[in-house]
Amino acid sequence: MTQERFEQLRAQLRSLARTGEVQLESQPLSGLGREDARAMFRAQLVARHLDAEAIRLRAKGAGYYTITSAGHEGNVAVGYYTRATDPALLHYRSGALFAARAMGHEVDPITAVVLGLCASAEELIAGGRHKVFGSVELGVVPQTSTIASQLPKAVGVALSLDRARRLGHAAMLGGKSLPRDAIAVTSFGDASLNHASATVAFNAARWVAHQGLPLPLLFVCEDNGLGISVKSPAGWTERCLRSMTPLDYFVADGCDLGQTAQTTQAAIALCRTQRKPVILHLRCTRLMGHSGADPDATYRSPQEVAQLWRRDPVLHAANQLLAAGMLTGDELLAWDDAIAQEVQQAGERASQAPKLQSAAQVMEPLYSHYPEAVLSEAKRADFEDARIKVHGGAEGLPERKSPQPMGRMINWALHELLAKYPQALLFGEDVAEKGGVYNLTAGLWKSFGAGRVFNTLLDETTILALAQGAGLLGMLPVPEIQYLAFLHNAEDQLRGEAASTSFFSCGQFKSPMVLRIAGYGYQKGFGGHFHNDNSIAVLRDIPGLIVVTPSSGADAVKLLRTCFAAAHVDGRVVAIVEPIALYHQRDLHESGDGGWTASYPAPGSAIGFGEVGWHGHAQPDLLIVTYGNGVRMARRVAARLSQQRDETIAVLDLRWLSPLPCEAVRKAAACAKHVLVVDECRREGGVGEAIVSDLACANAGGRLNIALVTAKSSFIPLGDAAELVLPSEADIEHAALALMKS
Repeated sequence: MTQERFEQLRAQLRSLARTGEVQLESQPLSGLGREDARAMFRAQLVARHLDAEAIRLRAKGAGYYTITSAGHEGNVAVGYYTRATDPALLHYRSGALFAARAMGHEVDPITAVVLGLCASAEELIAGGRHKVFGSVELGVVPQTSTIASQLPKAVGVALSLDRARRLGHAAMLGGKSLPRDAIAVTSFGDASLNHASATVAFNAARWVAHQGLPLPLLFVCEDNGLGISVKSPAGWTERCLRSMTPLDYFVADGCDLGQTAQTTQAAIALCRTQRKPVILHLRCTRLMGHSGADPDATYRSPQEVAQLWRRDPVLHAANQLLAAGMLTGDELLAWDDAIAQEVQQAGERASQAPKLQSAAQVMEPLYSHYPEAVLSEAKRADFEDARIKVHGGAEGLPERKSPQPMGRMINWALHELLAKYPQALLFGEDVAEKGGVYNLTAGLWKSFGAGRVFNTLLDETTILALAQGAGLLGMLPVPEIQYLAFLHNAEDQLRGEAASTSFFSCGQFKSPMVLRIAGYGYQKGFGGHFHNDNSIAVLRDIPGLIVVTPSSGADAVKLLRTCFAAAHVDGRVVAIVEPIALYHQRDLHESGDGGWTASYPAPGSAIGFGEVGWHGHAQPDLLIVTYGNGVRMARRVAARLSQQRDETIAVLDLRWLSPLPCEAVRKAAACAKHVLVVDECRREGGVGEAIVSDLACANAGGRLNIALVTAKSSFIPLGDAAELVLPSEADIEHAALALMKS
């Protein structure tokens, strides 16, 4: 049915070219020059034939994607009048926009799209991993299932365009410098306007605009009145968009090329010159089902389907050009035939092009990195003058101070690393003047200024979106999530967006960041679940995301150095989950012993990928494998048991929670008789299960005794009741004794 409808639309176009007898009530083409009109119409024809080819390739089993742009070709004006230096985050009905933006560039939109349709490894942006609109040369950052999740990120891009320049840095996209008047562009459908991500994006844009801060962002709403099969209530989309004050609102009929072109130019000009967010509302239609697998006749009446062509923007544009004398019928027929042939030939070639052949090939953009280069960068210490200045003179350098707990060490490390990386930005809730809930960012705002250390609105999605925008444009963002539980409000910005950027662009675009998260349990006199969350499964489940947890202040400093280097050198997304309960812990065994404080490691020392911590005997009878709060508890237990028994005990600190340092754990376990894994998070999806599973698989002979201690499968309650569900020293000691007796 879909193929037949495409054929009917093409027949109507050719009938119009031959006889002019198609009855369309097109408006006269006004305010649009011949060259512009012809170029945009040609891009619309390319998009239409690419849609037809998507259906044809799918029918013959050679294509894998059938969401078309048919009916949305009015977005051609956005592609034509914006520039390749205007970063664009587009939804999946952007065929004409993409084709128009490619004009004058070496990118062939036909080849690019059909290779994506066929999931070819030769496709130039995603390499066959998904069919996306994307190109470094065209400034189009690839998006996949764009149900508004790209909108908050677009706000981050727009905010970073002018911020980078004010801080003395050139805004870069895909390694290319952007001009001073660049704007960001993002598009979405009317149904997506109702998504939480859209609400977040518009709220953030309004919040910025209300303060008069520059935010050059063009929101393009392509309103076809449908969300798959659900119709948008009449007038709802316009009412919502018009209410987004102080954003300026423009509206045009996307099926009228002349009106759309004029309105689009006006919206872009306002956005570009006044550096403010603008909404462009394009009324369009959807000529097919949501995709090739969607039989829209089940929710559209035959009369409605029969009338769809009367809103076809390609037919209307052809009618307008013919009526204005800008195109002849013979030219229209020749263009249609030539483009159809070119697209079909490209489709045939693409269907024979190589596909991805191995898991390693698929995963390469996620895990391709240079650990030696990262560690070398982490140890780089050629910024002494900047560090001395930040600390008010050489006498103020932290390595000259007395041993301190983790919280103070992290604060000093952040001072050091913002001095080392002038492009680094630190932001989040309460991090500026207040210095954070736990005072870990105290003094940074005064030392580095409000341009580099700033508060955000209270929304984690916005925080992560700002980080992505800054990272895409060449900055080094250091966002803070105030508590681990708050992350779950915004995890799609990590899973669906930031961590997938390299995957869907073959590493040509990256979203580097060092995400600091205060987490885990064991806070005294404060908390409950929302401030004592002990689940990091959602982080460990994200491909390519690095997850780190320090257990001591010295380790925190060295790990932060490596995390910053990984983001800077490899463009990695790194999450460092900091144990709140250890921020201000000073003692290890007895009150006042200072055993959990440390001297500040001078620049030049760092912890490499997969490098674990070791405490105790080199060849122990019992090895306790743990991380975070578990390290301190395990070391206390080990000290007590070593005094009571002849067996030797060692504690291994994982530090790296994703990817896990399994090789190092296996090597250490080979020297022990028993292994106890202590996981302060819940068993389901936890670190402990993964370690035990790996050891069990490697322990084919059954020589090794293994046990696991975890938190209960419960949220953490308020007050002392938290101790009932979190692992305790008593739990660890009981499990250790049971193992050593076995």
